[in-house]
Parts: sequence; structure tokens; C-alpha cells
Amino acid sequence: MVDLDTIVSLCKRRGFIFQSSEIYGGTGSCWDYGPLGVELKSNIKRVWWRDSVQLRPDMVGLDASILMHPTVWKASGHLDHFTDPMVDCKACHRRFRADKLDEGEWVHYCPATKGNKFMVPDGEPCKHCSARRTLCPSCGKGNLTEARQFNLMFKTFMGPVEDDAAVTYLRPETAQGIFVNFDNVLQSMRLKLPFGVAQIGKAFRNEITPGNFTFRTREFEQMEIEYFVMPGTDEEWHQQWIDERFAWYQKYGIRKENIRLREHAKDELAFYAKRCVDIEYLFPMGWSELEGIANRTDYDLKRHSEFSGKALEYFDEESKQKVIPYVIEPSGGVDRSALAFLVDAYHQEEVRGEKRVVLRLHPELAPIKIAVLPLLKKNSRIVETARRICADLRKHWVSVYDDTASIGRLYRRQDEIGTPFCVTVDVQTVGDADAPGDEKVTIRERDSMEQVRVSVSTLRETIAQLMAGNWAEVATQLPHPEMGEG
Repeated sequence: MVDLDTIVSLCKRRGFIFQSSEIYGGTGSCWDYGPLGVELKSNIKRVWWRDSVQLRPDMVGLDASILMHPTVWKASGHLDHFTDPMVDCKACHRRFRADKLDEGEWVHYCPATKGNKFMVPDGEPCKHCSARRTLCPSCGKGNLTEARQFNLMFKTFMGPVEDDAAVTYLRPETAQGIFVNFDNVLQSMRLKLPFGVAQIGKAFRNEITPGNFTFRTREFEQMEIEYFVMPGTDEEWHQQWIDERFAWYQKYGIRKENIRLREHAKDELAFYAKRCVDIEYLFPMGWSELEGIANRTDYDLKRHSEFSGKALEYFDEESKQKVIPYVIEPSGGVDRSALAFLVDAYHQEEVRGEKRVVLRLHPELAPIKIAVLPLLKKNSRIVETARRICADLRKHWVSVYDDTASIGRLYRRQDEIGTPFCVTVDVQTVGDADAPGDEKVTIRERDSMEQVRVSVSTLRETIAQLMAGNWAEVATQLPHPEMGEG
């Protein structure tokens, strides 16, 4: 398993993710997605939306406002229940989640070694004096305050006057925008149970101890579904969504040994949940939640009906009765998904005595699909042909032209950012004074490094087949050039 520092380094070096406001010292736990990162995130959202909404007759979409009426958060329970236990260090004044104090390494000044400073692994005692952590895990000297509840919602003010009447909140989840629009969506789209409403959007949580790169941040993006079902069918639908979402991550490249399901114990269920199952991924810091699939029962619709005075019901034609649907909620994070796909795709190997770093991203997720490379950048005919080919491919896939290094280094650069295919234009393609060109180019596949020779006239069709995952089938039908990796 790759360590997190390696991923952070790769992300900055290759333009996936940068520290927010880095030139001013950075903003804690806030991250900017660079040119490649924004493409990766966009691809994750695109395939999620396609698979979850566009390919399903029982799903529609929504894009609700980030700012909502403050009563929404009273009705949902967020004002009363959306809290974490917090403690402060009386010496260094750092804050910690009281229930996560022993989940990271801690500073210890060991009396058995004349007060020498040690970093002790999380949850373990000092190997010299056998003491366990009782003081601040950060400075190792301060006592901690008693735990108190801390609300995680960001408070802001709407309007020109900062008074209590203008208080509102940045949404901590996208779900409530779906619940308050239940009747609008139901009536405008003439939907019948079961049906779902999907949304992708930003959410904000004032986390006490954010960290682990983009895993836990104060600003993040959710991919969330509220799937409304008839009461009595909820358990069956819940299991169906668990199975479907678990398979989705593996479909796009997550290896089965790095993903698992974890059932919530009764004492850890959210107050509104009948059952909840997490999809967990083996991140560099250990097994952690990637997505949660909860049975929220009819809690949300009932609460918003009570607080708004608007009946949020469904009229069942078969029974001629009004019912309040139960809801199944698959809720995943775009940022956590991007991190998981990056970690799982990262590979190091040795090729001809040199280290090769390759991101084996699924072609659908790869930020750049094709790199067009001229073998000789000083040959104007090669460069002109390569640029023309790249311009044509760019109409269909994200494609780049690069002539800034030798062909071997260009390949390695594209391997490291996950580009599935490189198209190389050489002298044989364009010809020279002694012989005409064959108007063929070389396609190189990222993972196997195999190469095939393809006519420029059929290049687009061939690339389309390869994007569908048919390299082995296509490659057997095409000639292989006598070219090394370079």
C-alpha cells in the first residue's frame, strides 16, 4: 500500500491537488483541484450521474441551493444533534474530538528516559515506561478540558444586518434540499414509487480535527441519492442499493481486497436510521468510510411536514391511501472517491533498471485519455501531423500534445498521470525524401506498455474500441511495431 505522503507529492507535482491559498501559508484542510484533479473529479461525477440517474428510469436529478431556510436545520435535527464531543488542551490550546483522541500518534515525554520526547503509535503505550496517553496528544504536556458538544455547522448571516433574524447555515449535507423539494419533484415529474432523486453538490462541516489530506475536510462535495419506497419494502431496497453501490467502485477499478462492507452497530446508528452500512476502503491511514448507505425511514419527511405545515405524502393509486414513503440514502463523497481511486491506481515497478510510476486509472476516470507525441520534434512534418491528429481526437476525448522531452520520458510522464493511451507519430508515418509515409501511427497502452500500428484514417474508431476496454481483442488484430519503450 502506498503511503499518503507519496500521493500528496504526486498530486502537487502533477497538478491534481494543491493546498488552498498556499502562497499565504495555506488554509487548514482546504484543497484546490488543479488541471488534472478537476478532470478526475469531473469524470467521477459524470460516470456516477450516468450510472445512477441517466441509465435508470426511476431516477431524476436536483440541484438545491446551498443556503436554506434556517428552520430546515431545526426540523432535520442538525441544530440539536449534529455535534461532536470536543476537548481543548489547556497548554497549547489545540482542539480535538474527544472520541478520536487515541486514533493518531501521540507525544510523550518519558520519565523512564529522563524526559526524552517520543512519538508513540496510536493506541499504544510507551515502550519504555508502559504509560498510556493521558495528556494532550499534540504537545504532550497539557491537561485536557472536559468534553463538551460542538455543533459542526458553519453559521453565517443573510442580508446586510448581522442579527439573530438573519442567521443561516452553510448546508452540512445535500440531503435536506431533496427532502424539502419532495412534493415539487413528485408533482412536476409525475413519479410513482419507488423513485429516487439524486444530487451532486458542496457541503460544509466545521470539523474539529480534519486531516489525512482530502479525506476529512471542511468543504467537500457529495454524491447523494434519496430513494423513496413504500413502507414495508424498505429493507429489500436497502440491500439492493448496498449491493449496487459496492459493485460500482469495483467496476471503475477499486480492487476487491481493498474494499469492504461494515454494518453499523445499534449503538452507533444515527438517531434517524433504522440500519446503515458503510462501504469502507483501505486508505493509507487504514480502513475508513468511503460511502454510507442508510435506511432513514420516514423521519425526514415527517419532520419537515410537522415544521412546515406542508403534507409531504404520496397517494398510492392501488390502495387509495396516502402514505409517507421510507427513504434509502446512498451518500458518497467525490473527494474521498477521488482519493481512493488515486491510491488504488498507484503502482511502482522497475522497467529496464529504472523506476516506473503508473496510475492505472480506469479509462473513464483518467483525466487525460490520449497523449499525441511526435518522435522527432525538429521534423516539421511529424509535428504538423501530430498536432492535426491531436486536434481531431480532442473533439471526442481529452487529448494533449507534448514534445518537451524524449519519447521515453514522455511515456513515463503520461504513465504517472494515468493517461491510458499514447499515440506516436514518427518518420514512418509521414515519410521522407526517399520514401512516402505509410500514414500509420503507433498506439501504446499504459499498463502493459504494448504497442500496435494503426492507420490514421481508422485511429478514432480504434481508440473508441480501446476506451471500451478491448485492448487484448483489438491488439491481436493489428501489427505490433518493432519499437522499444525508449
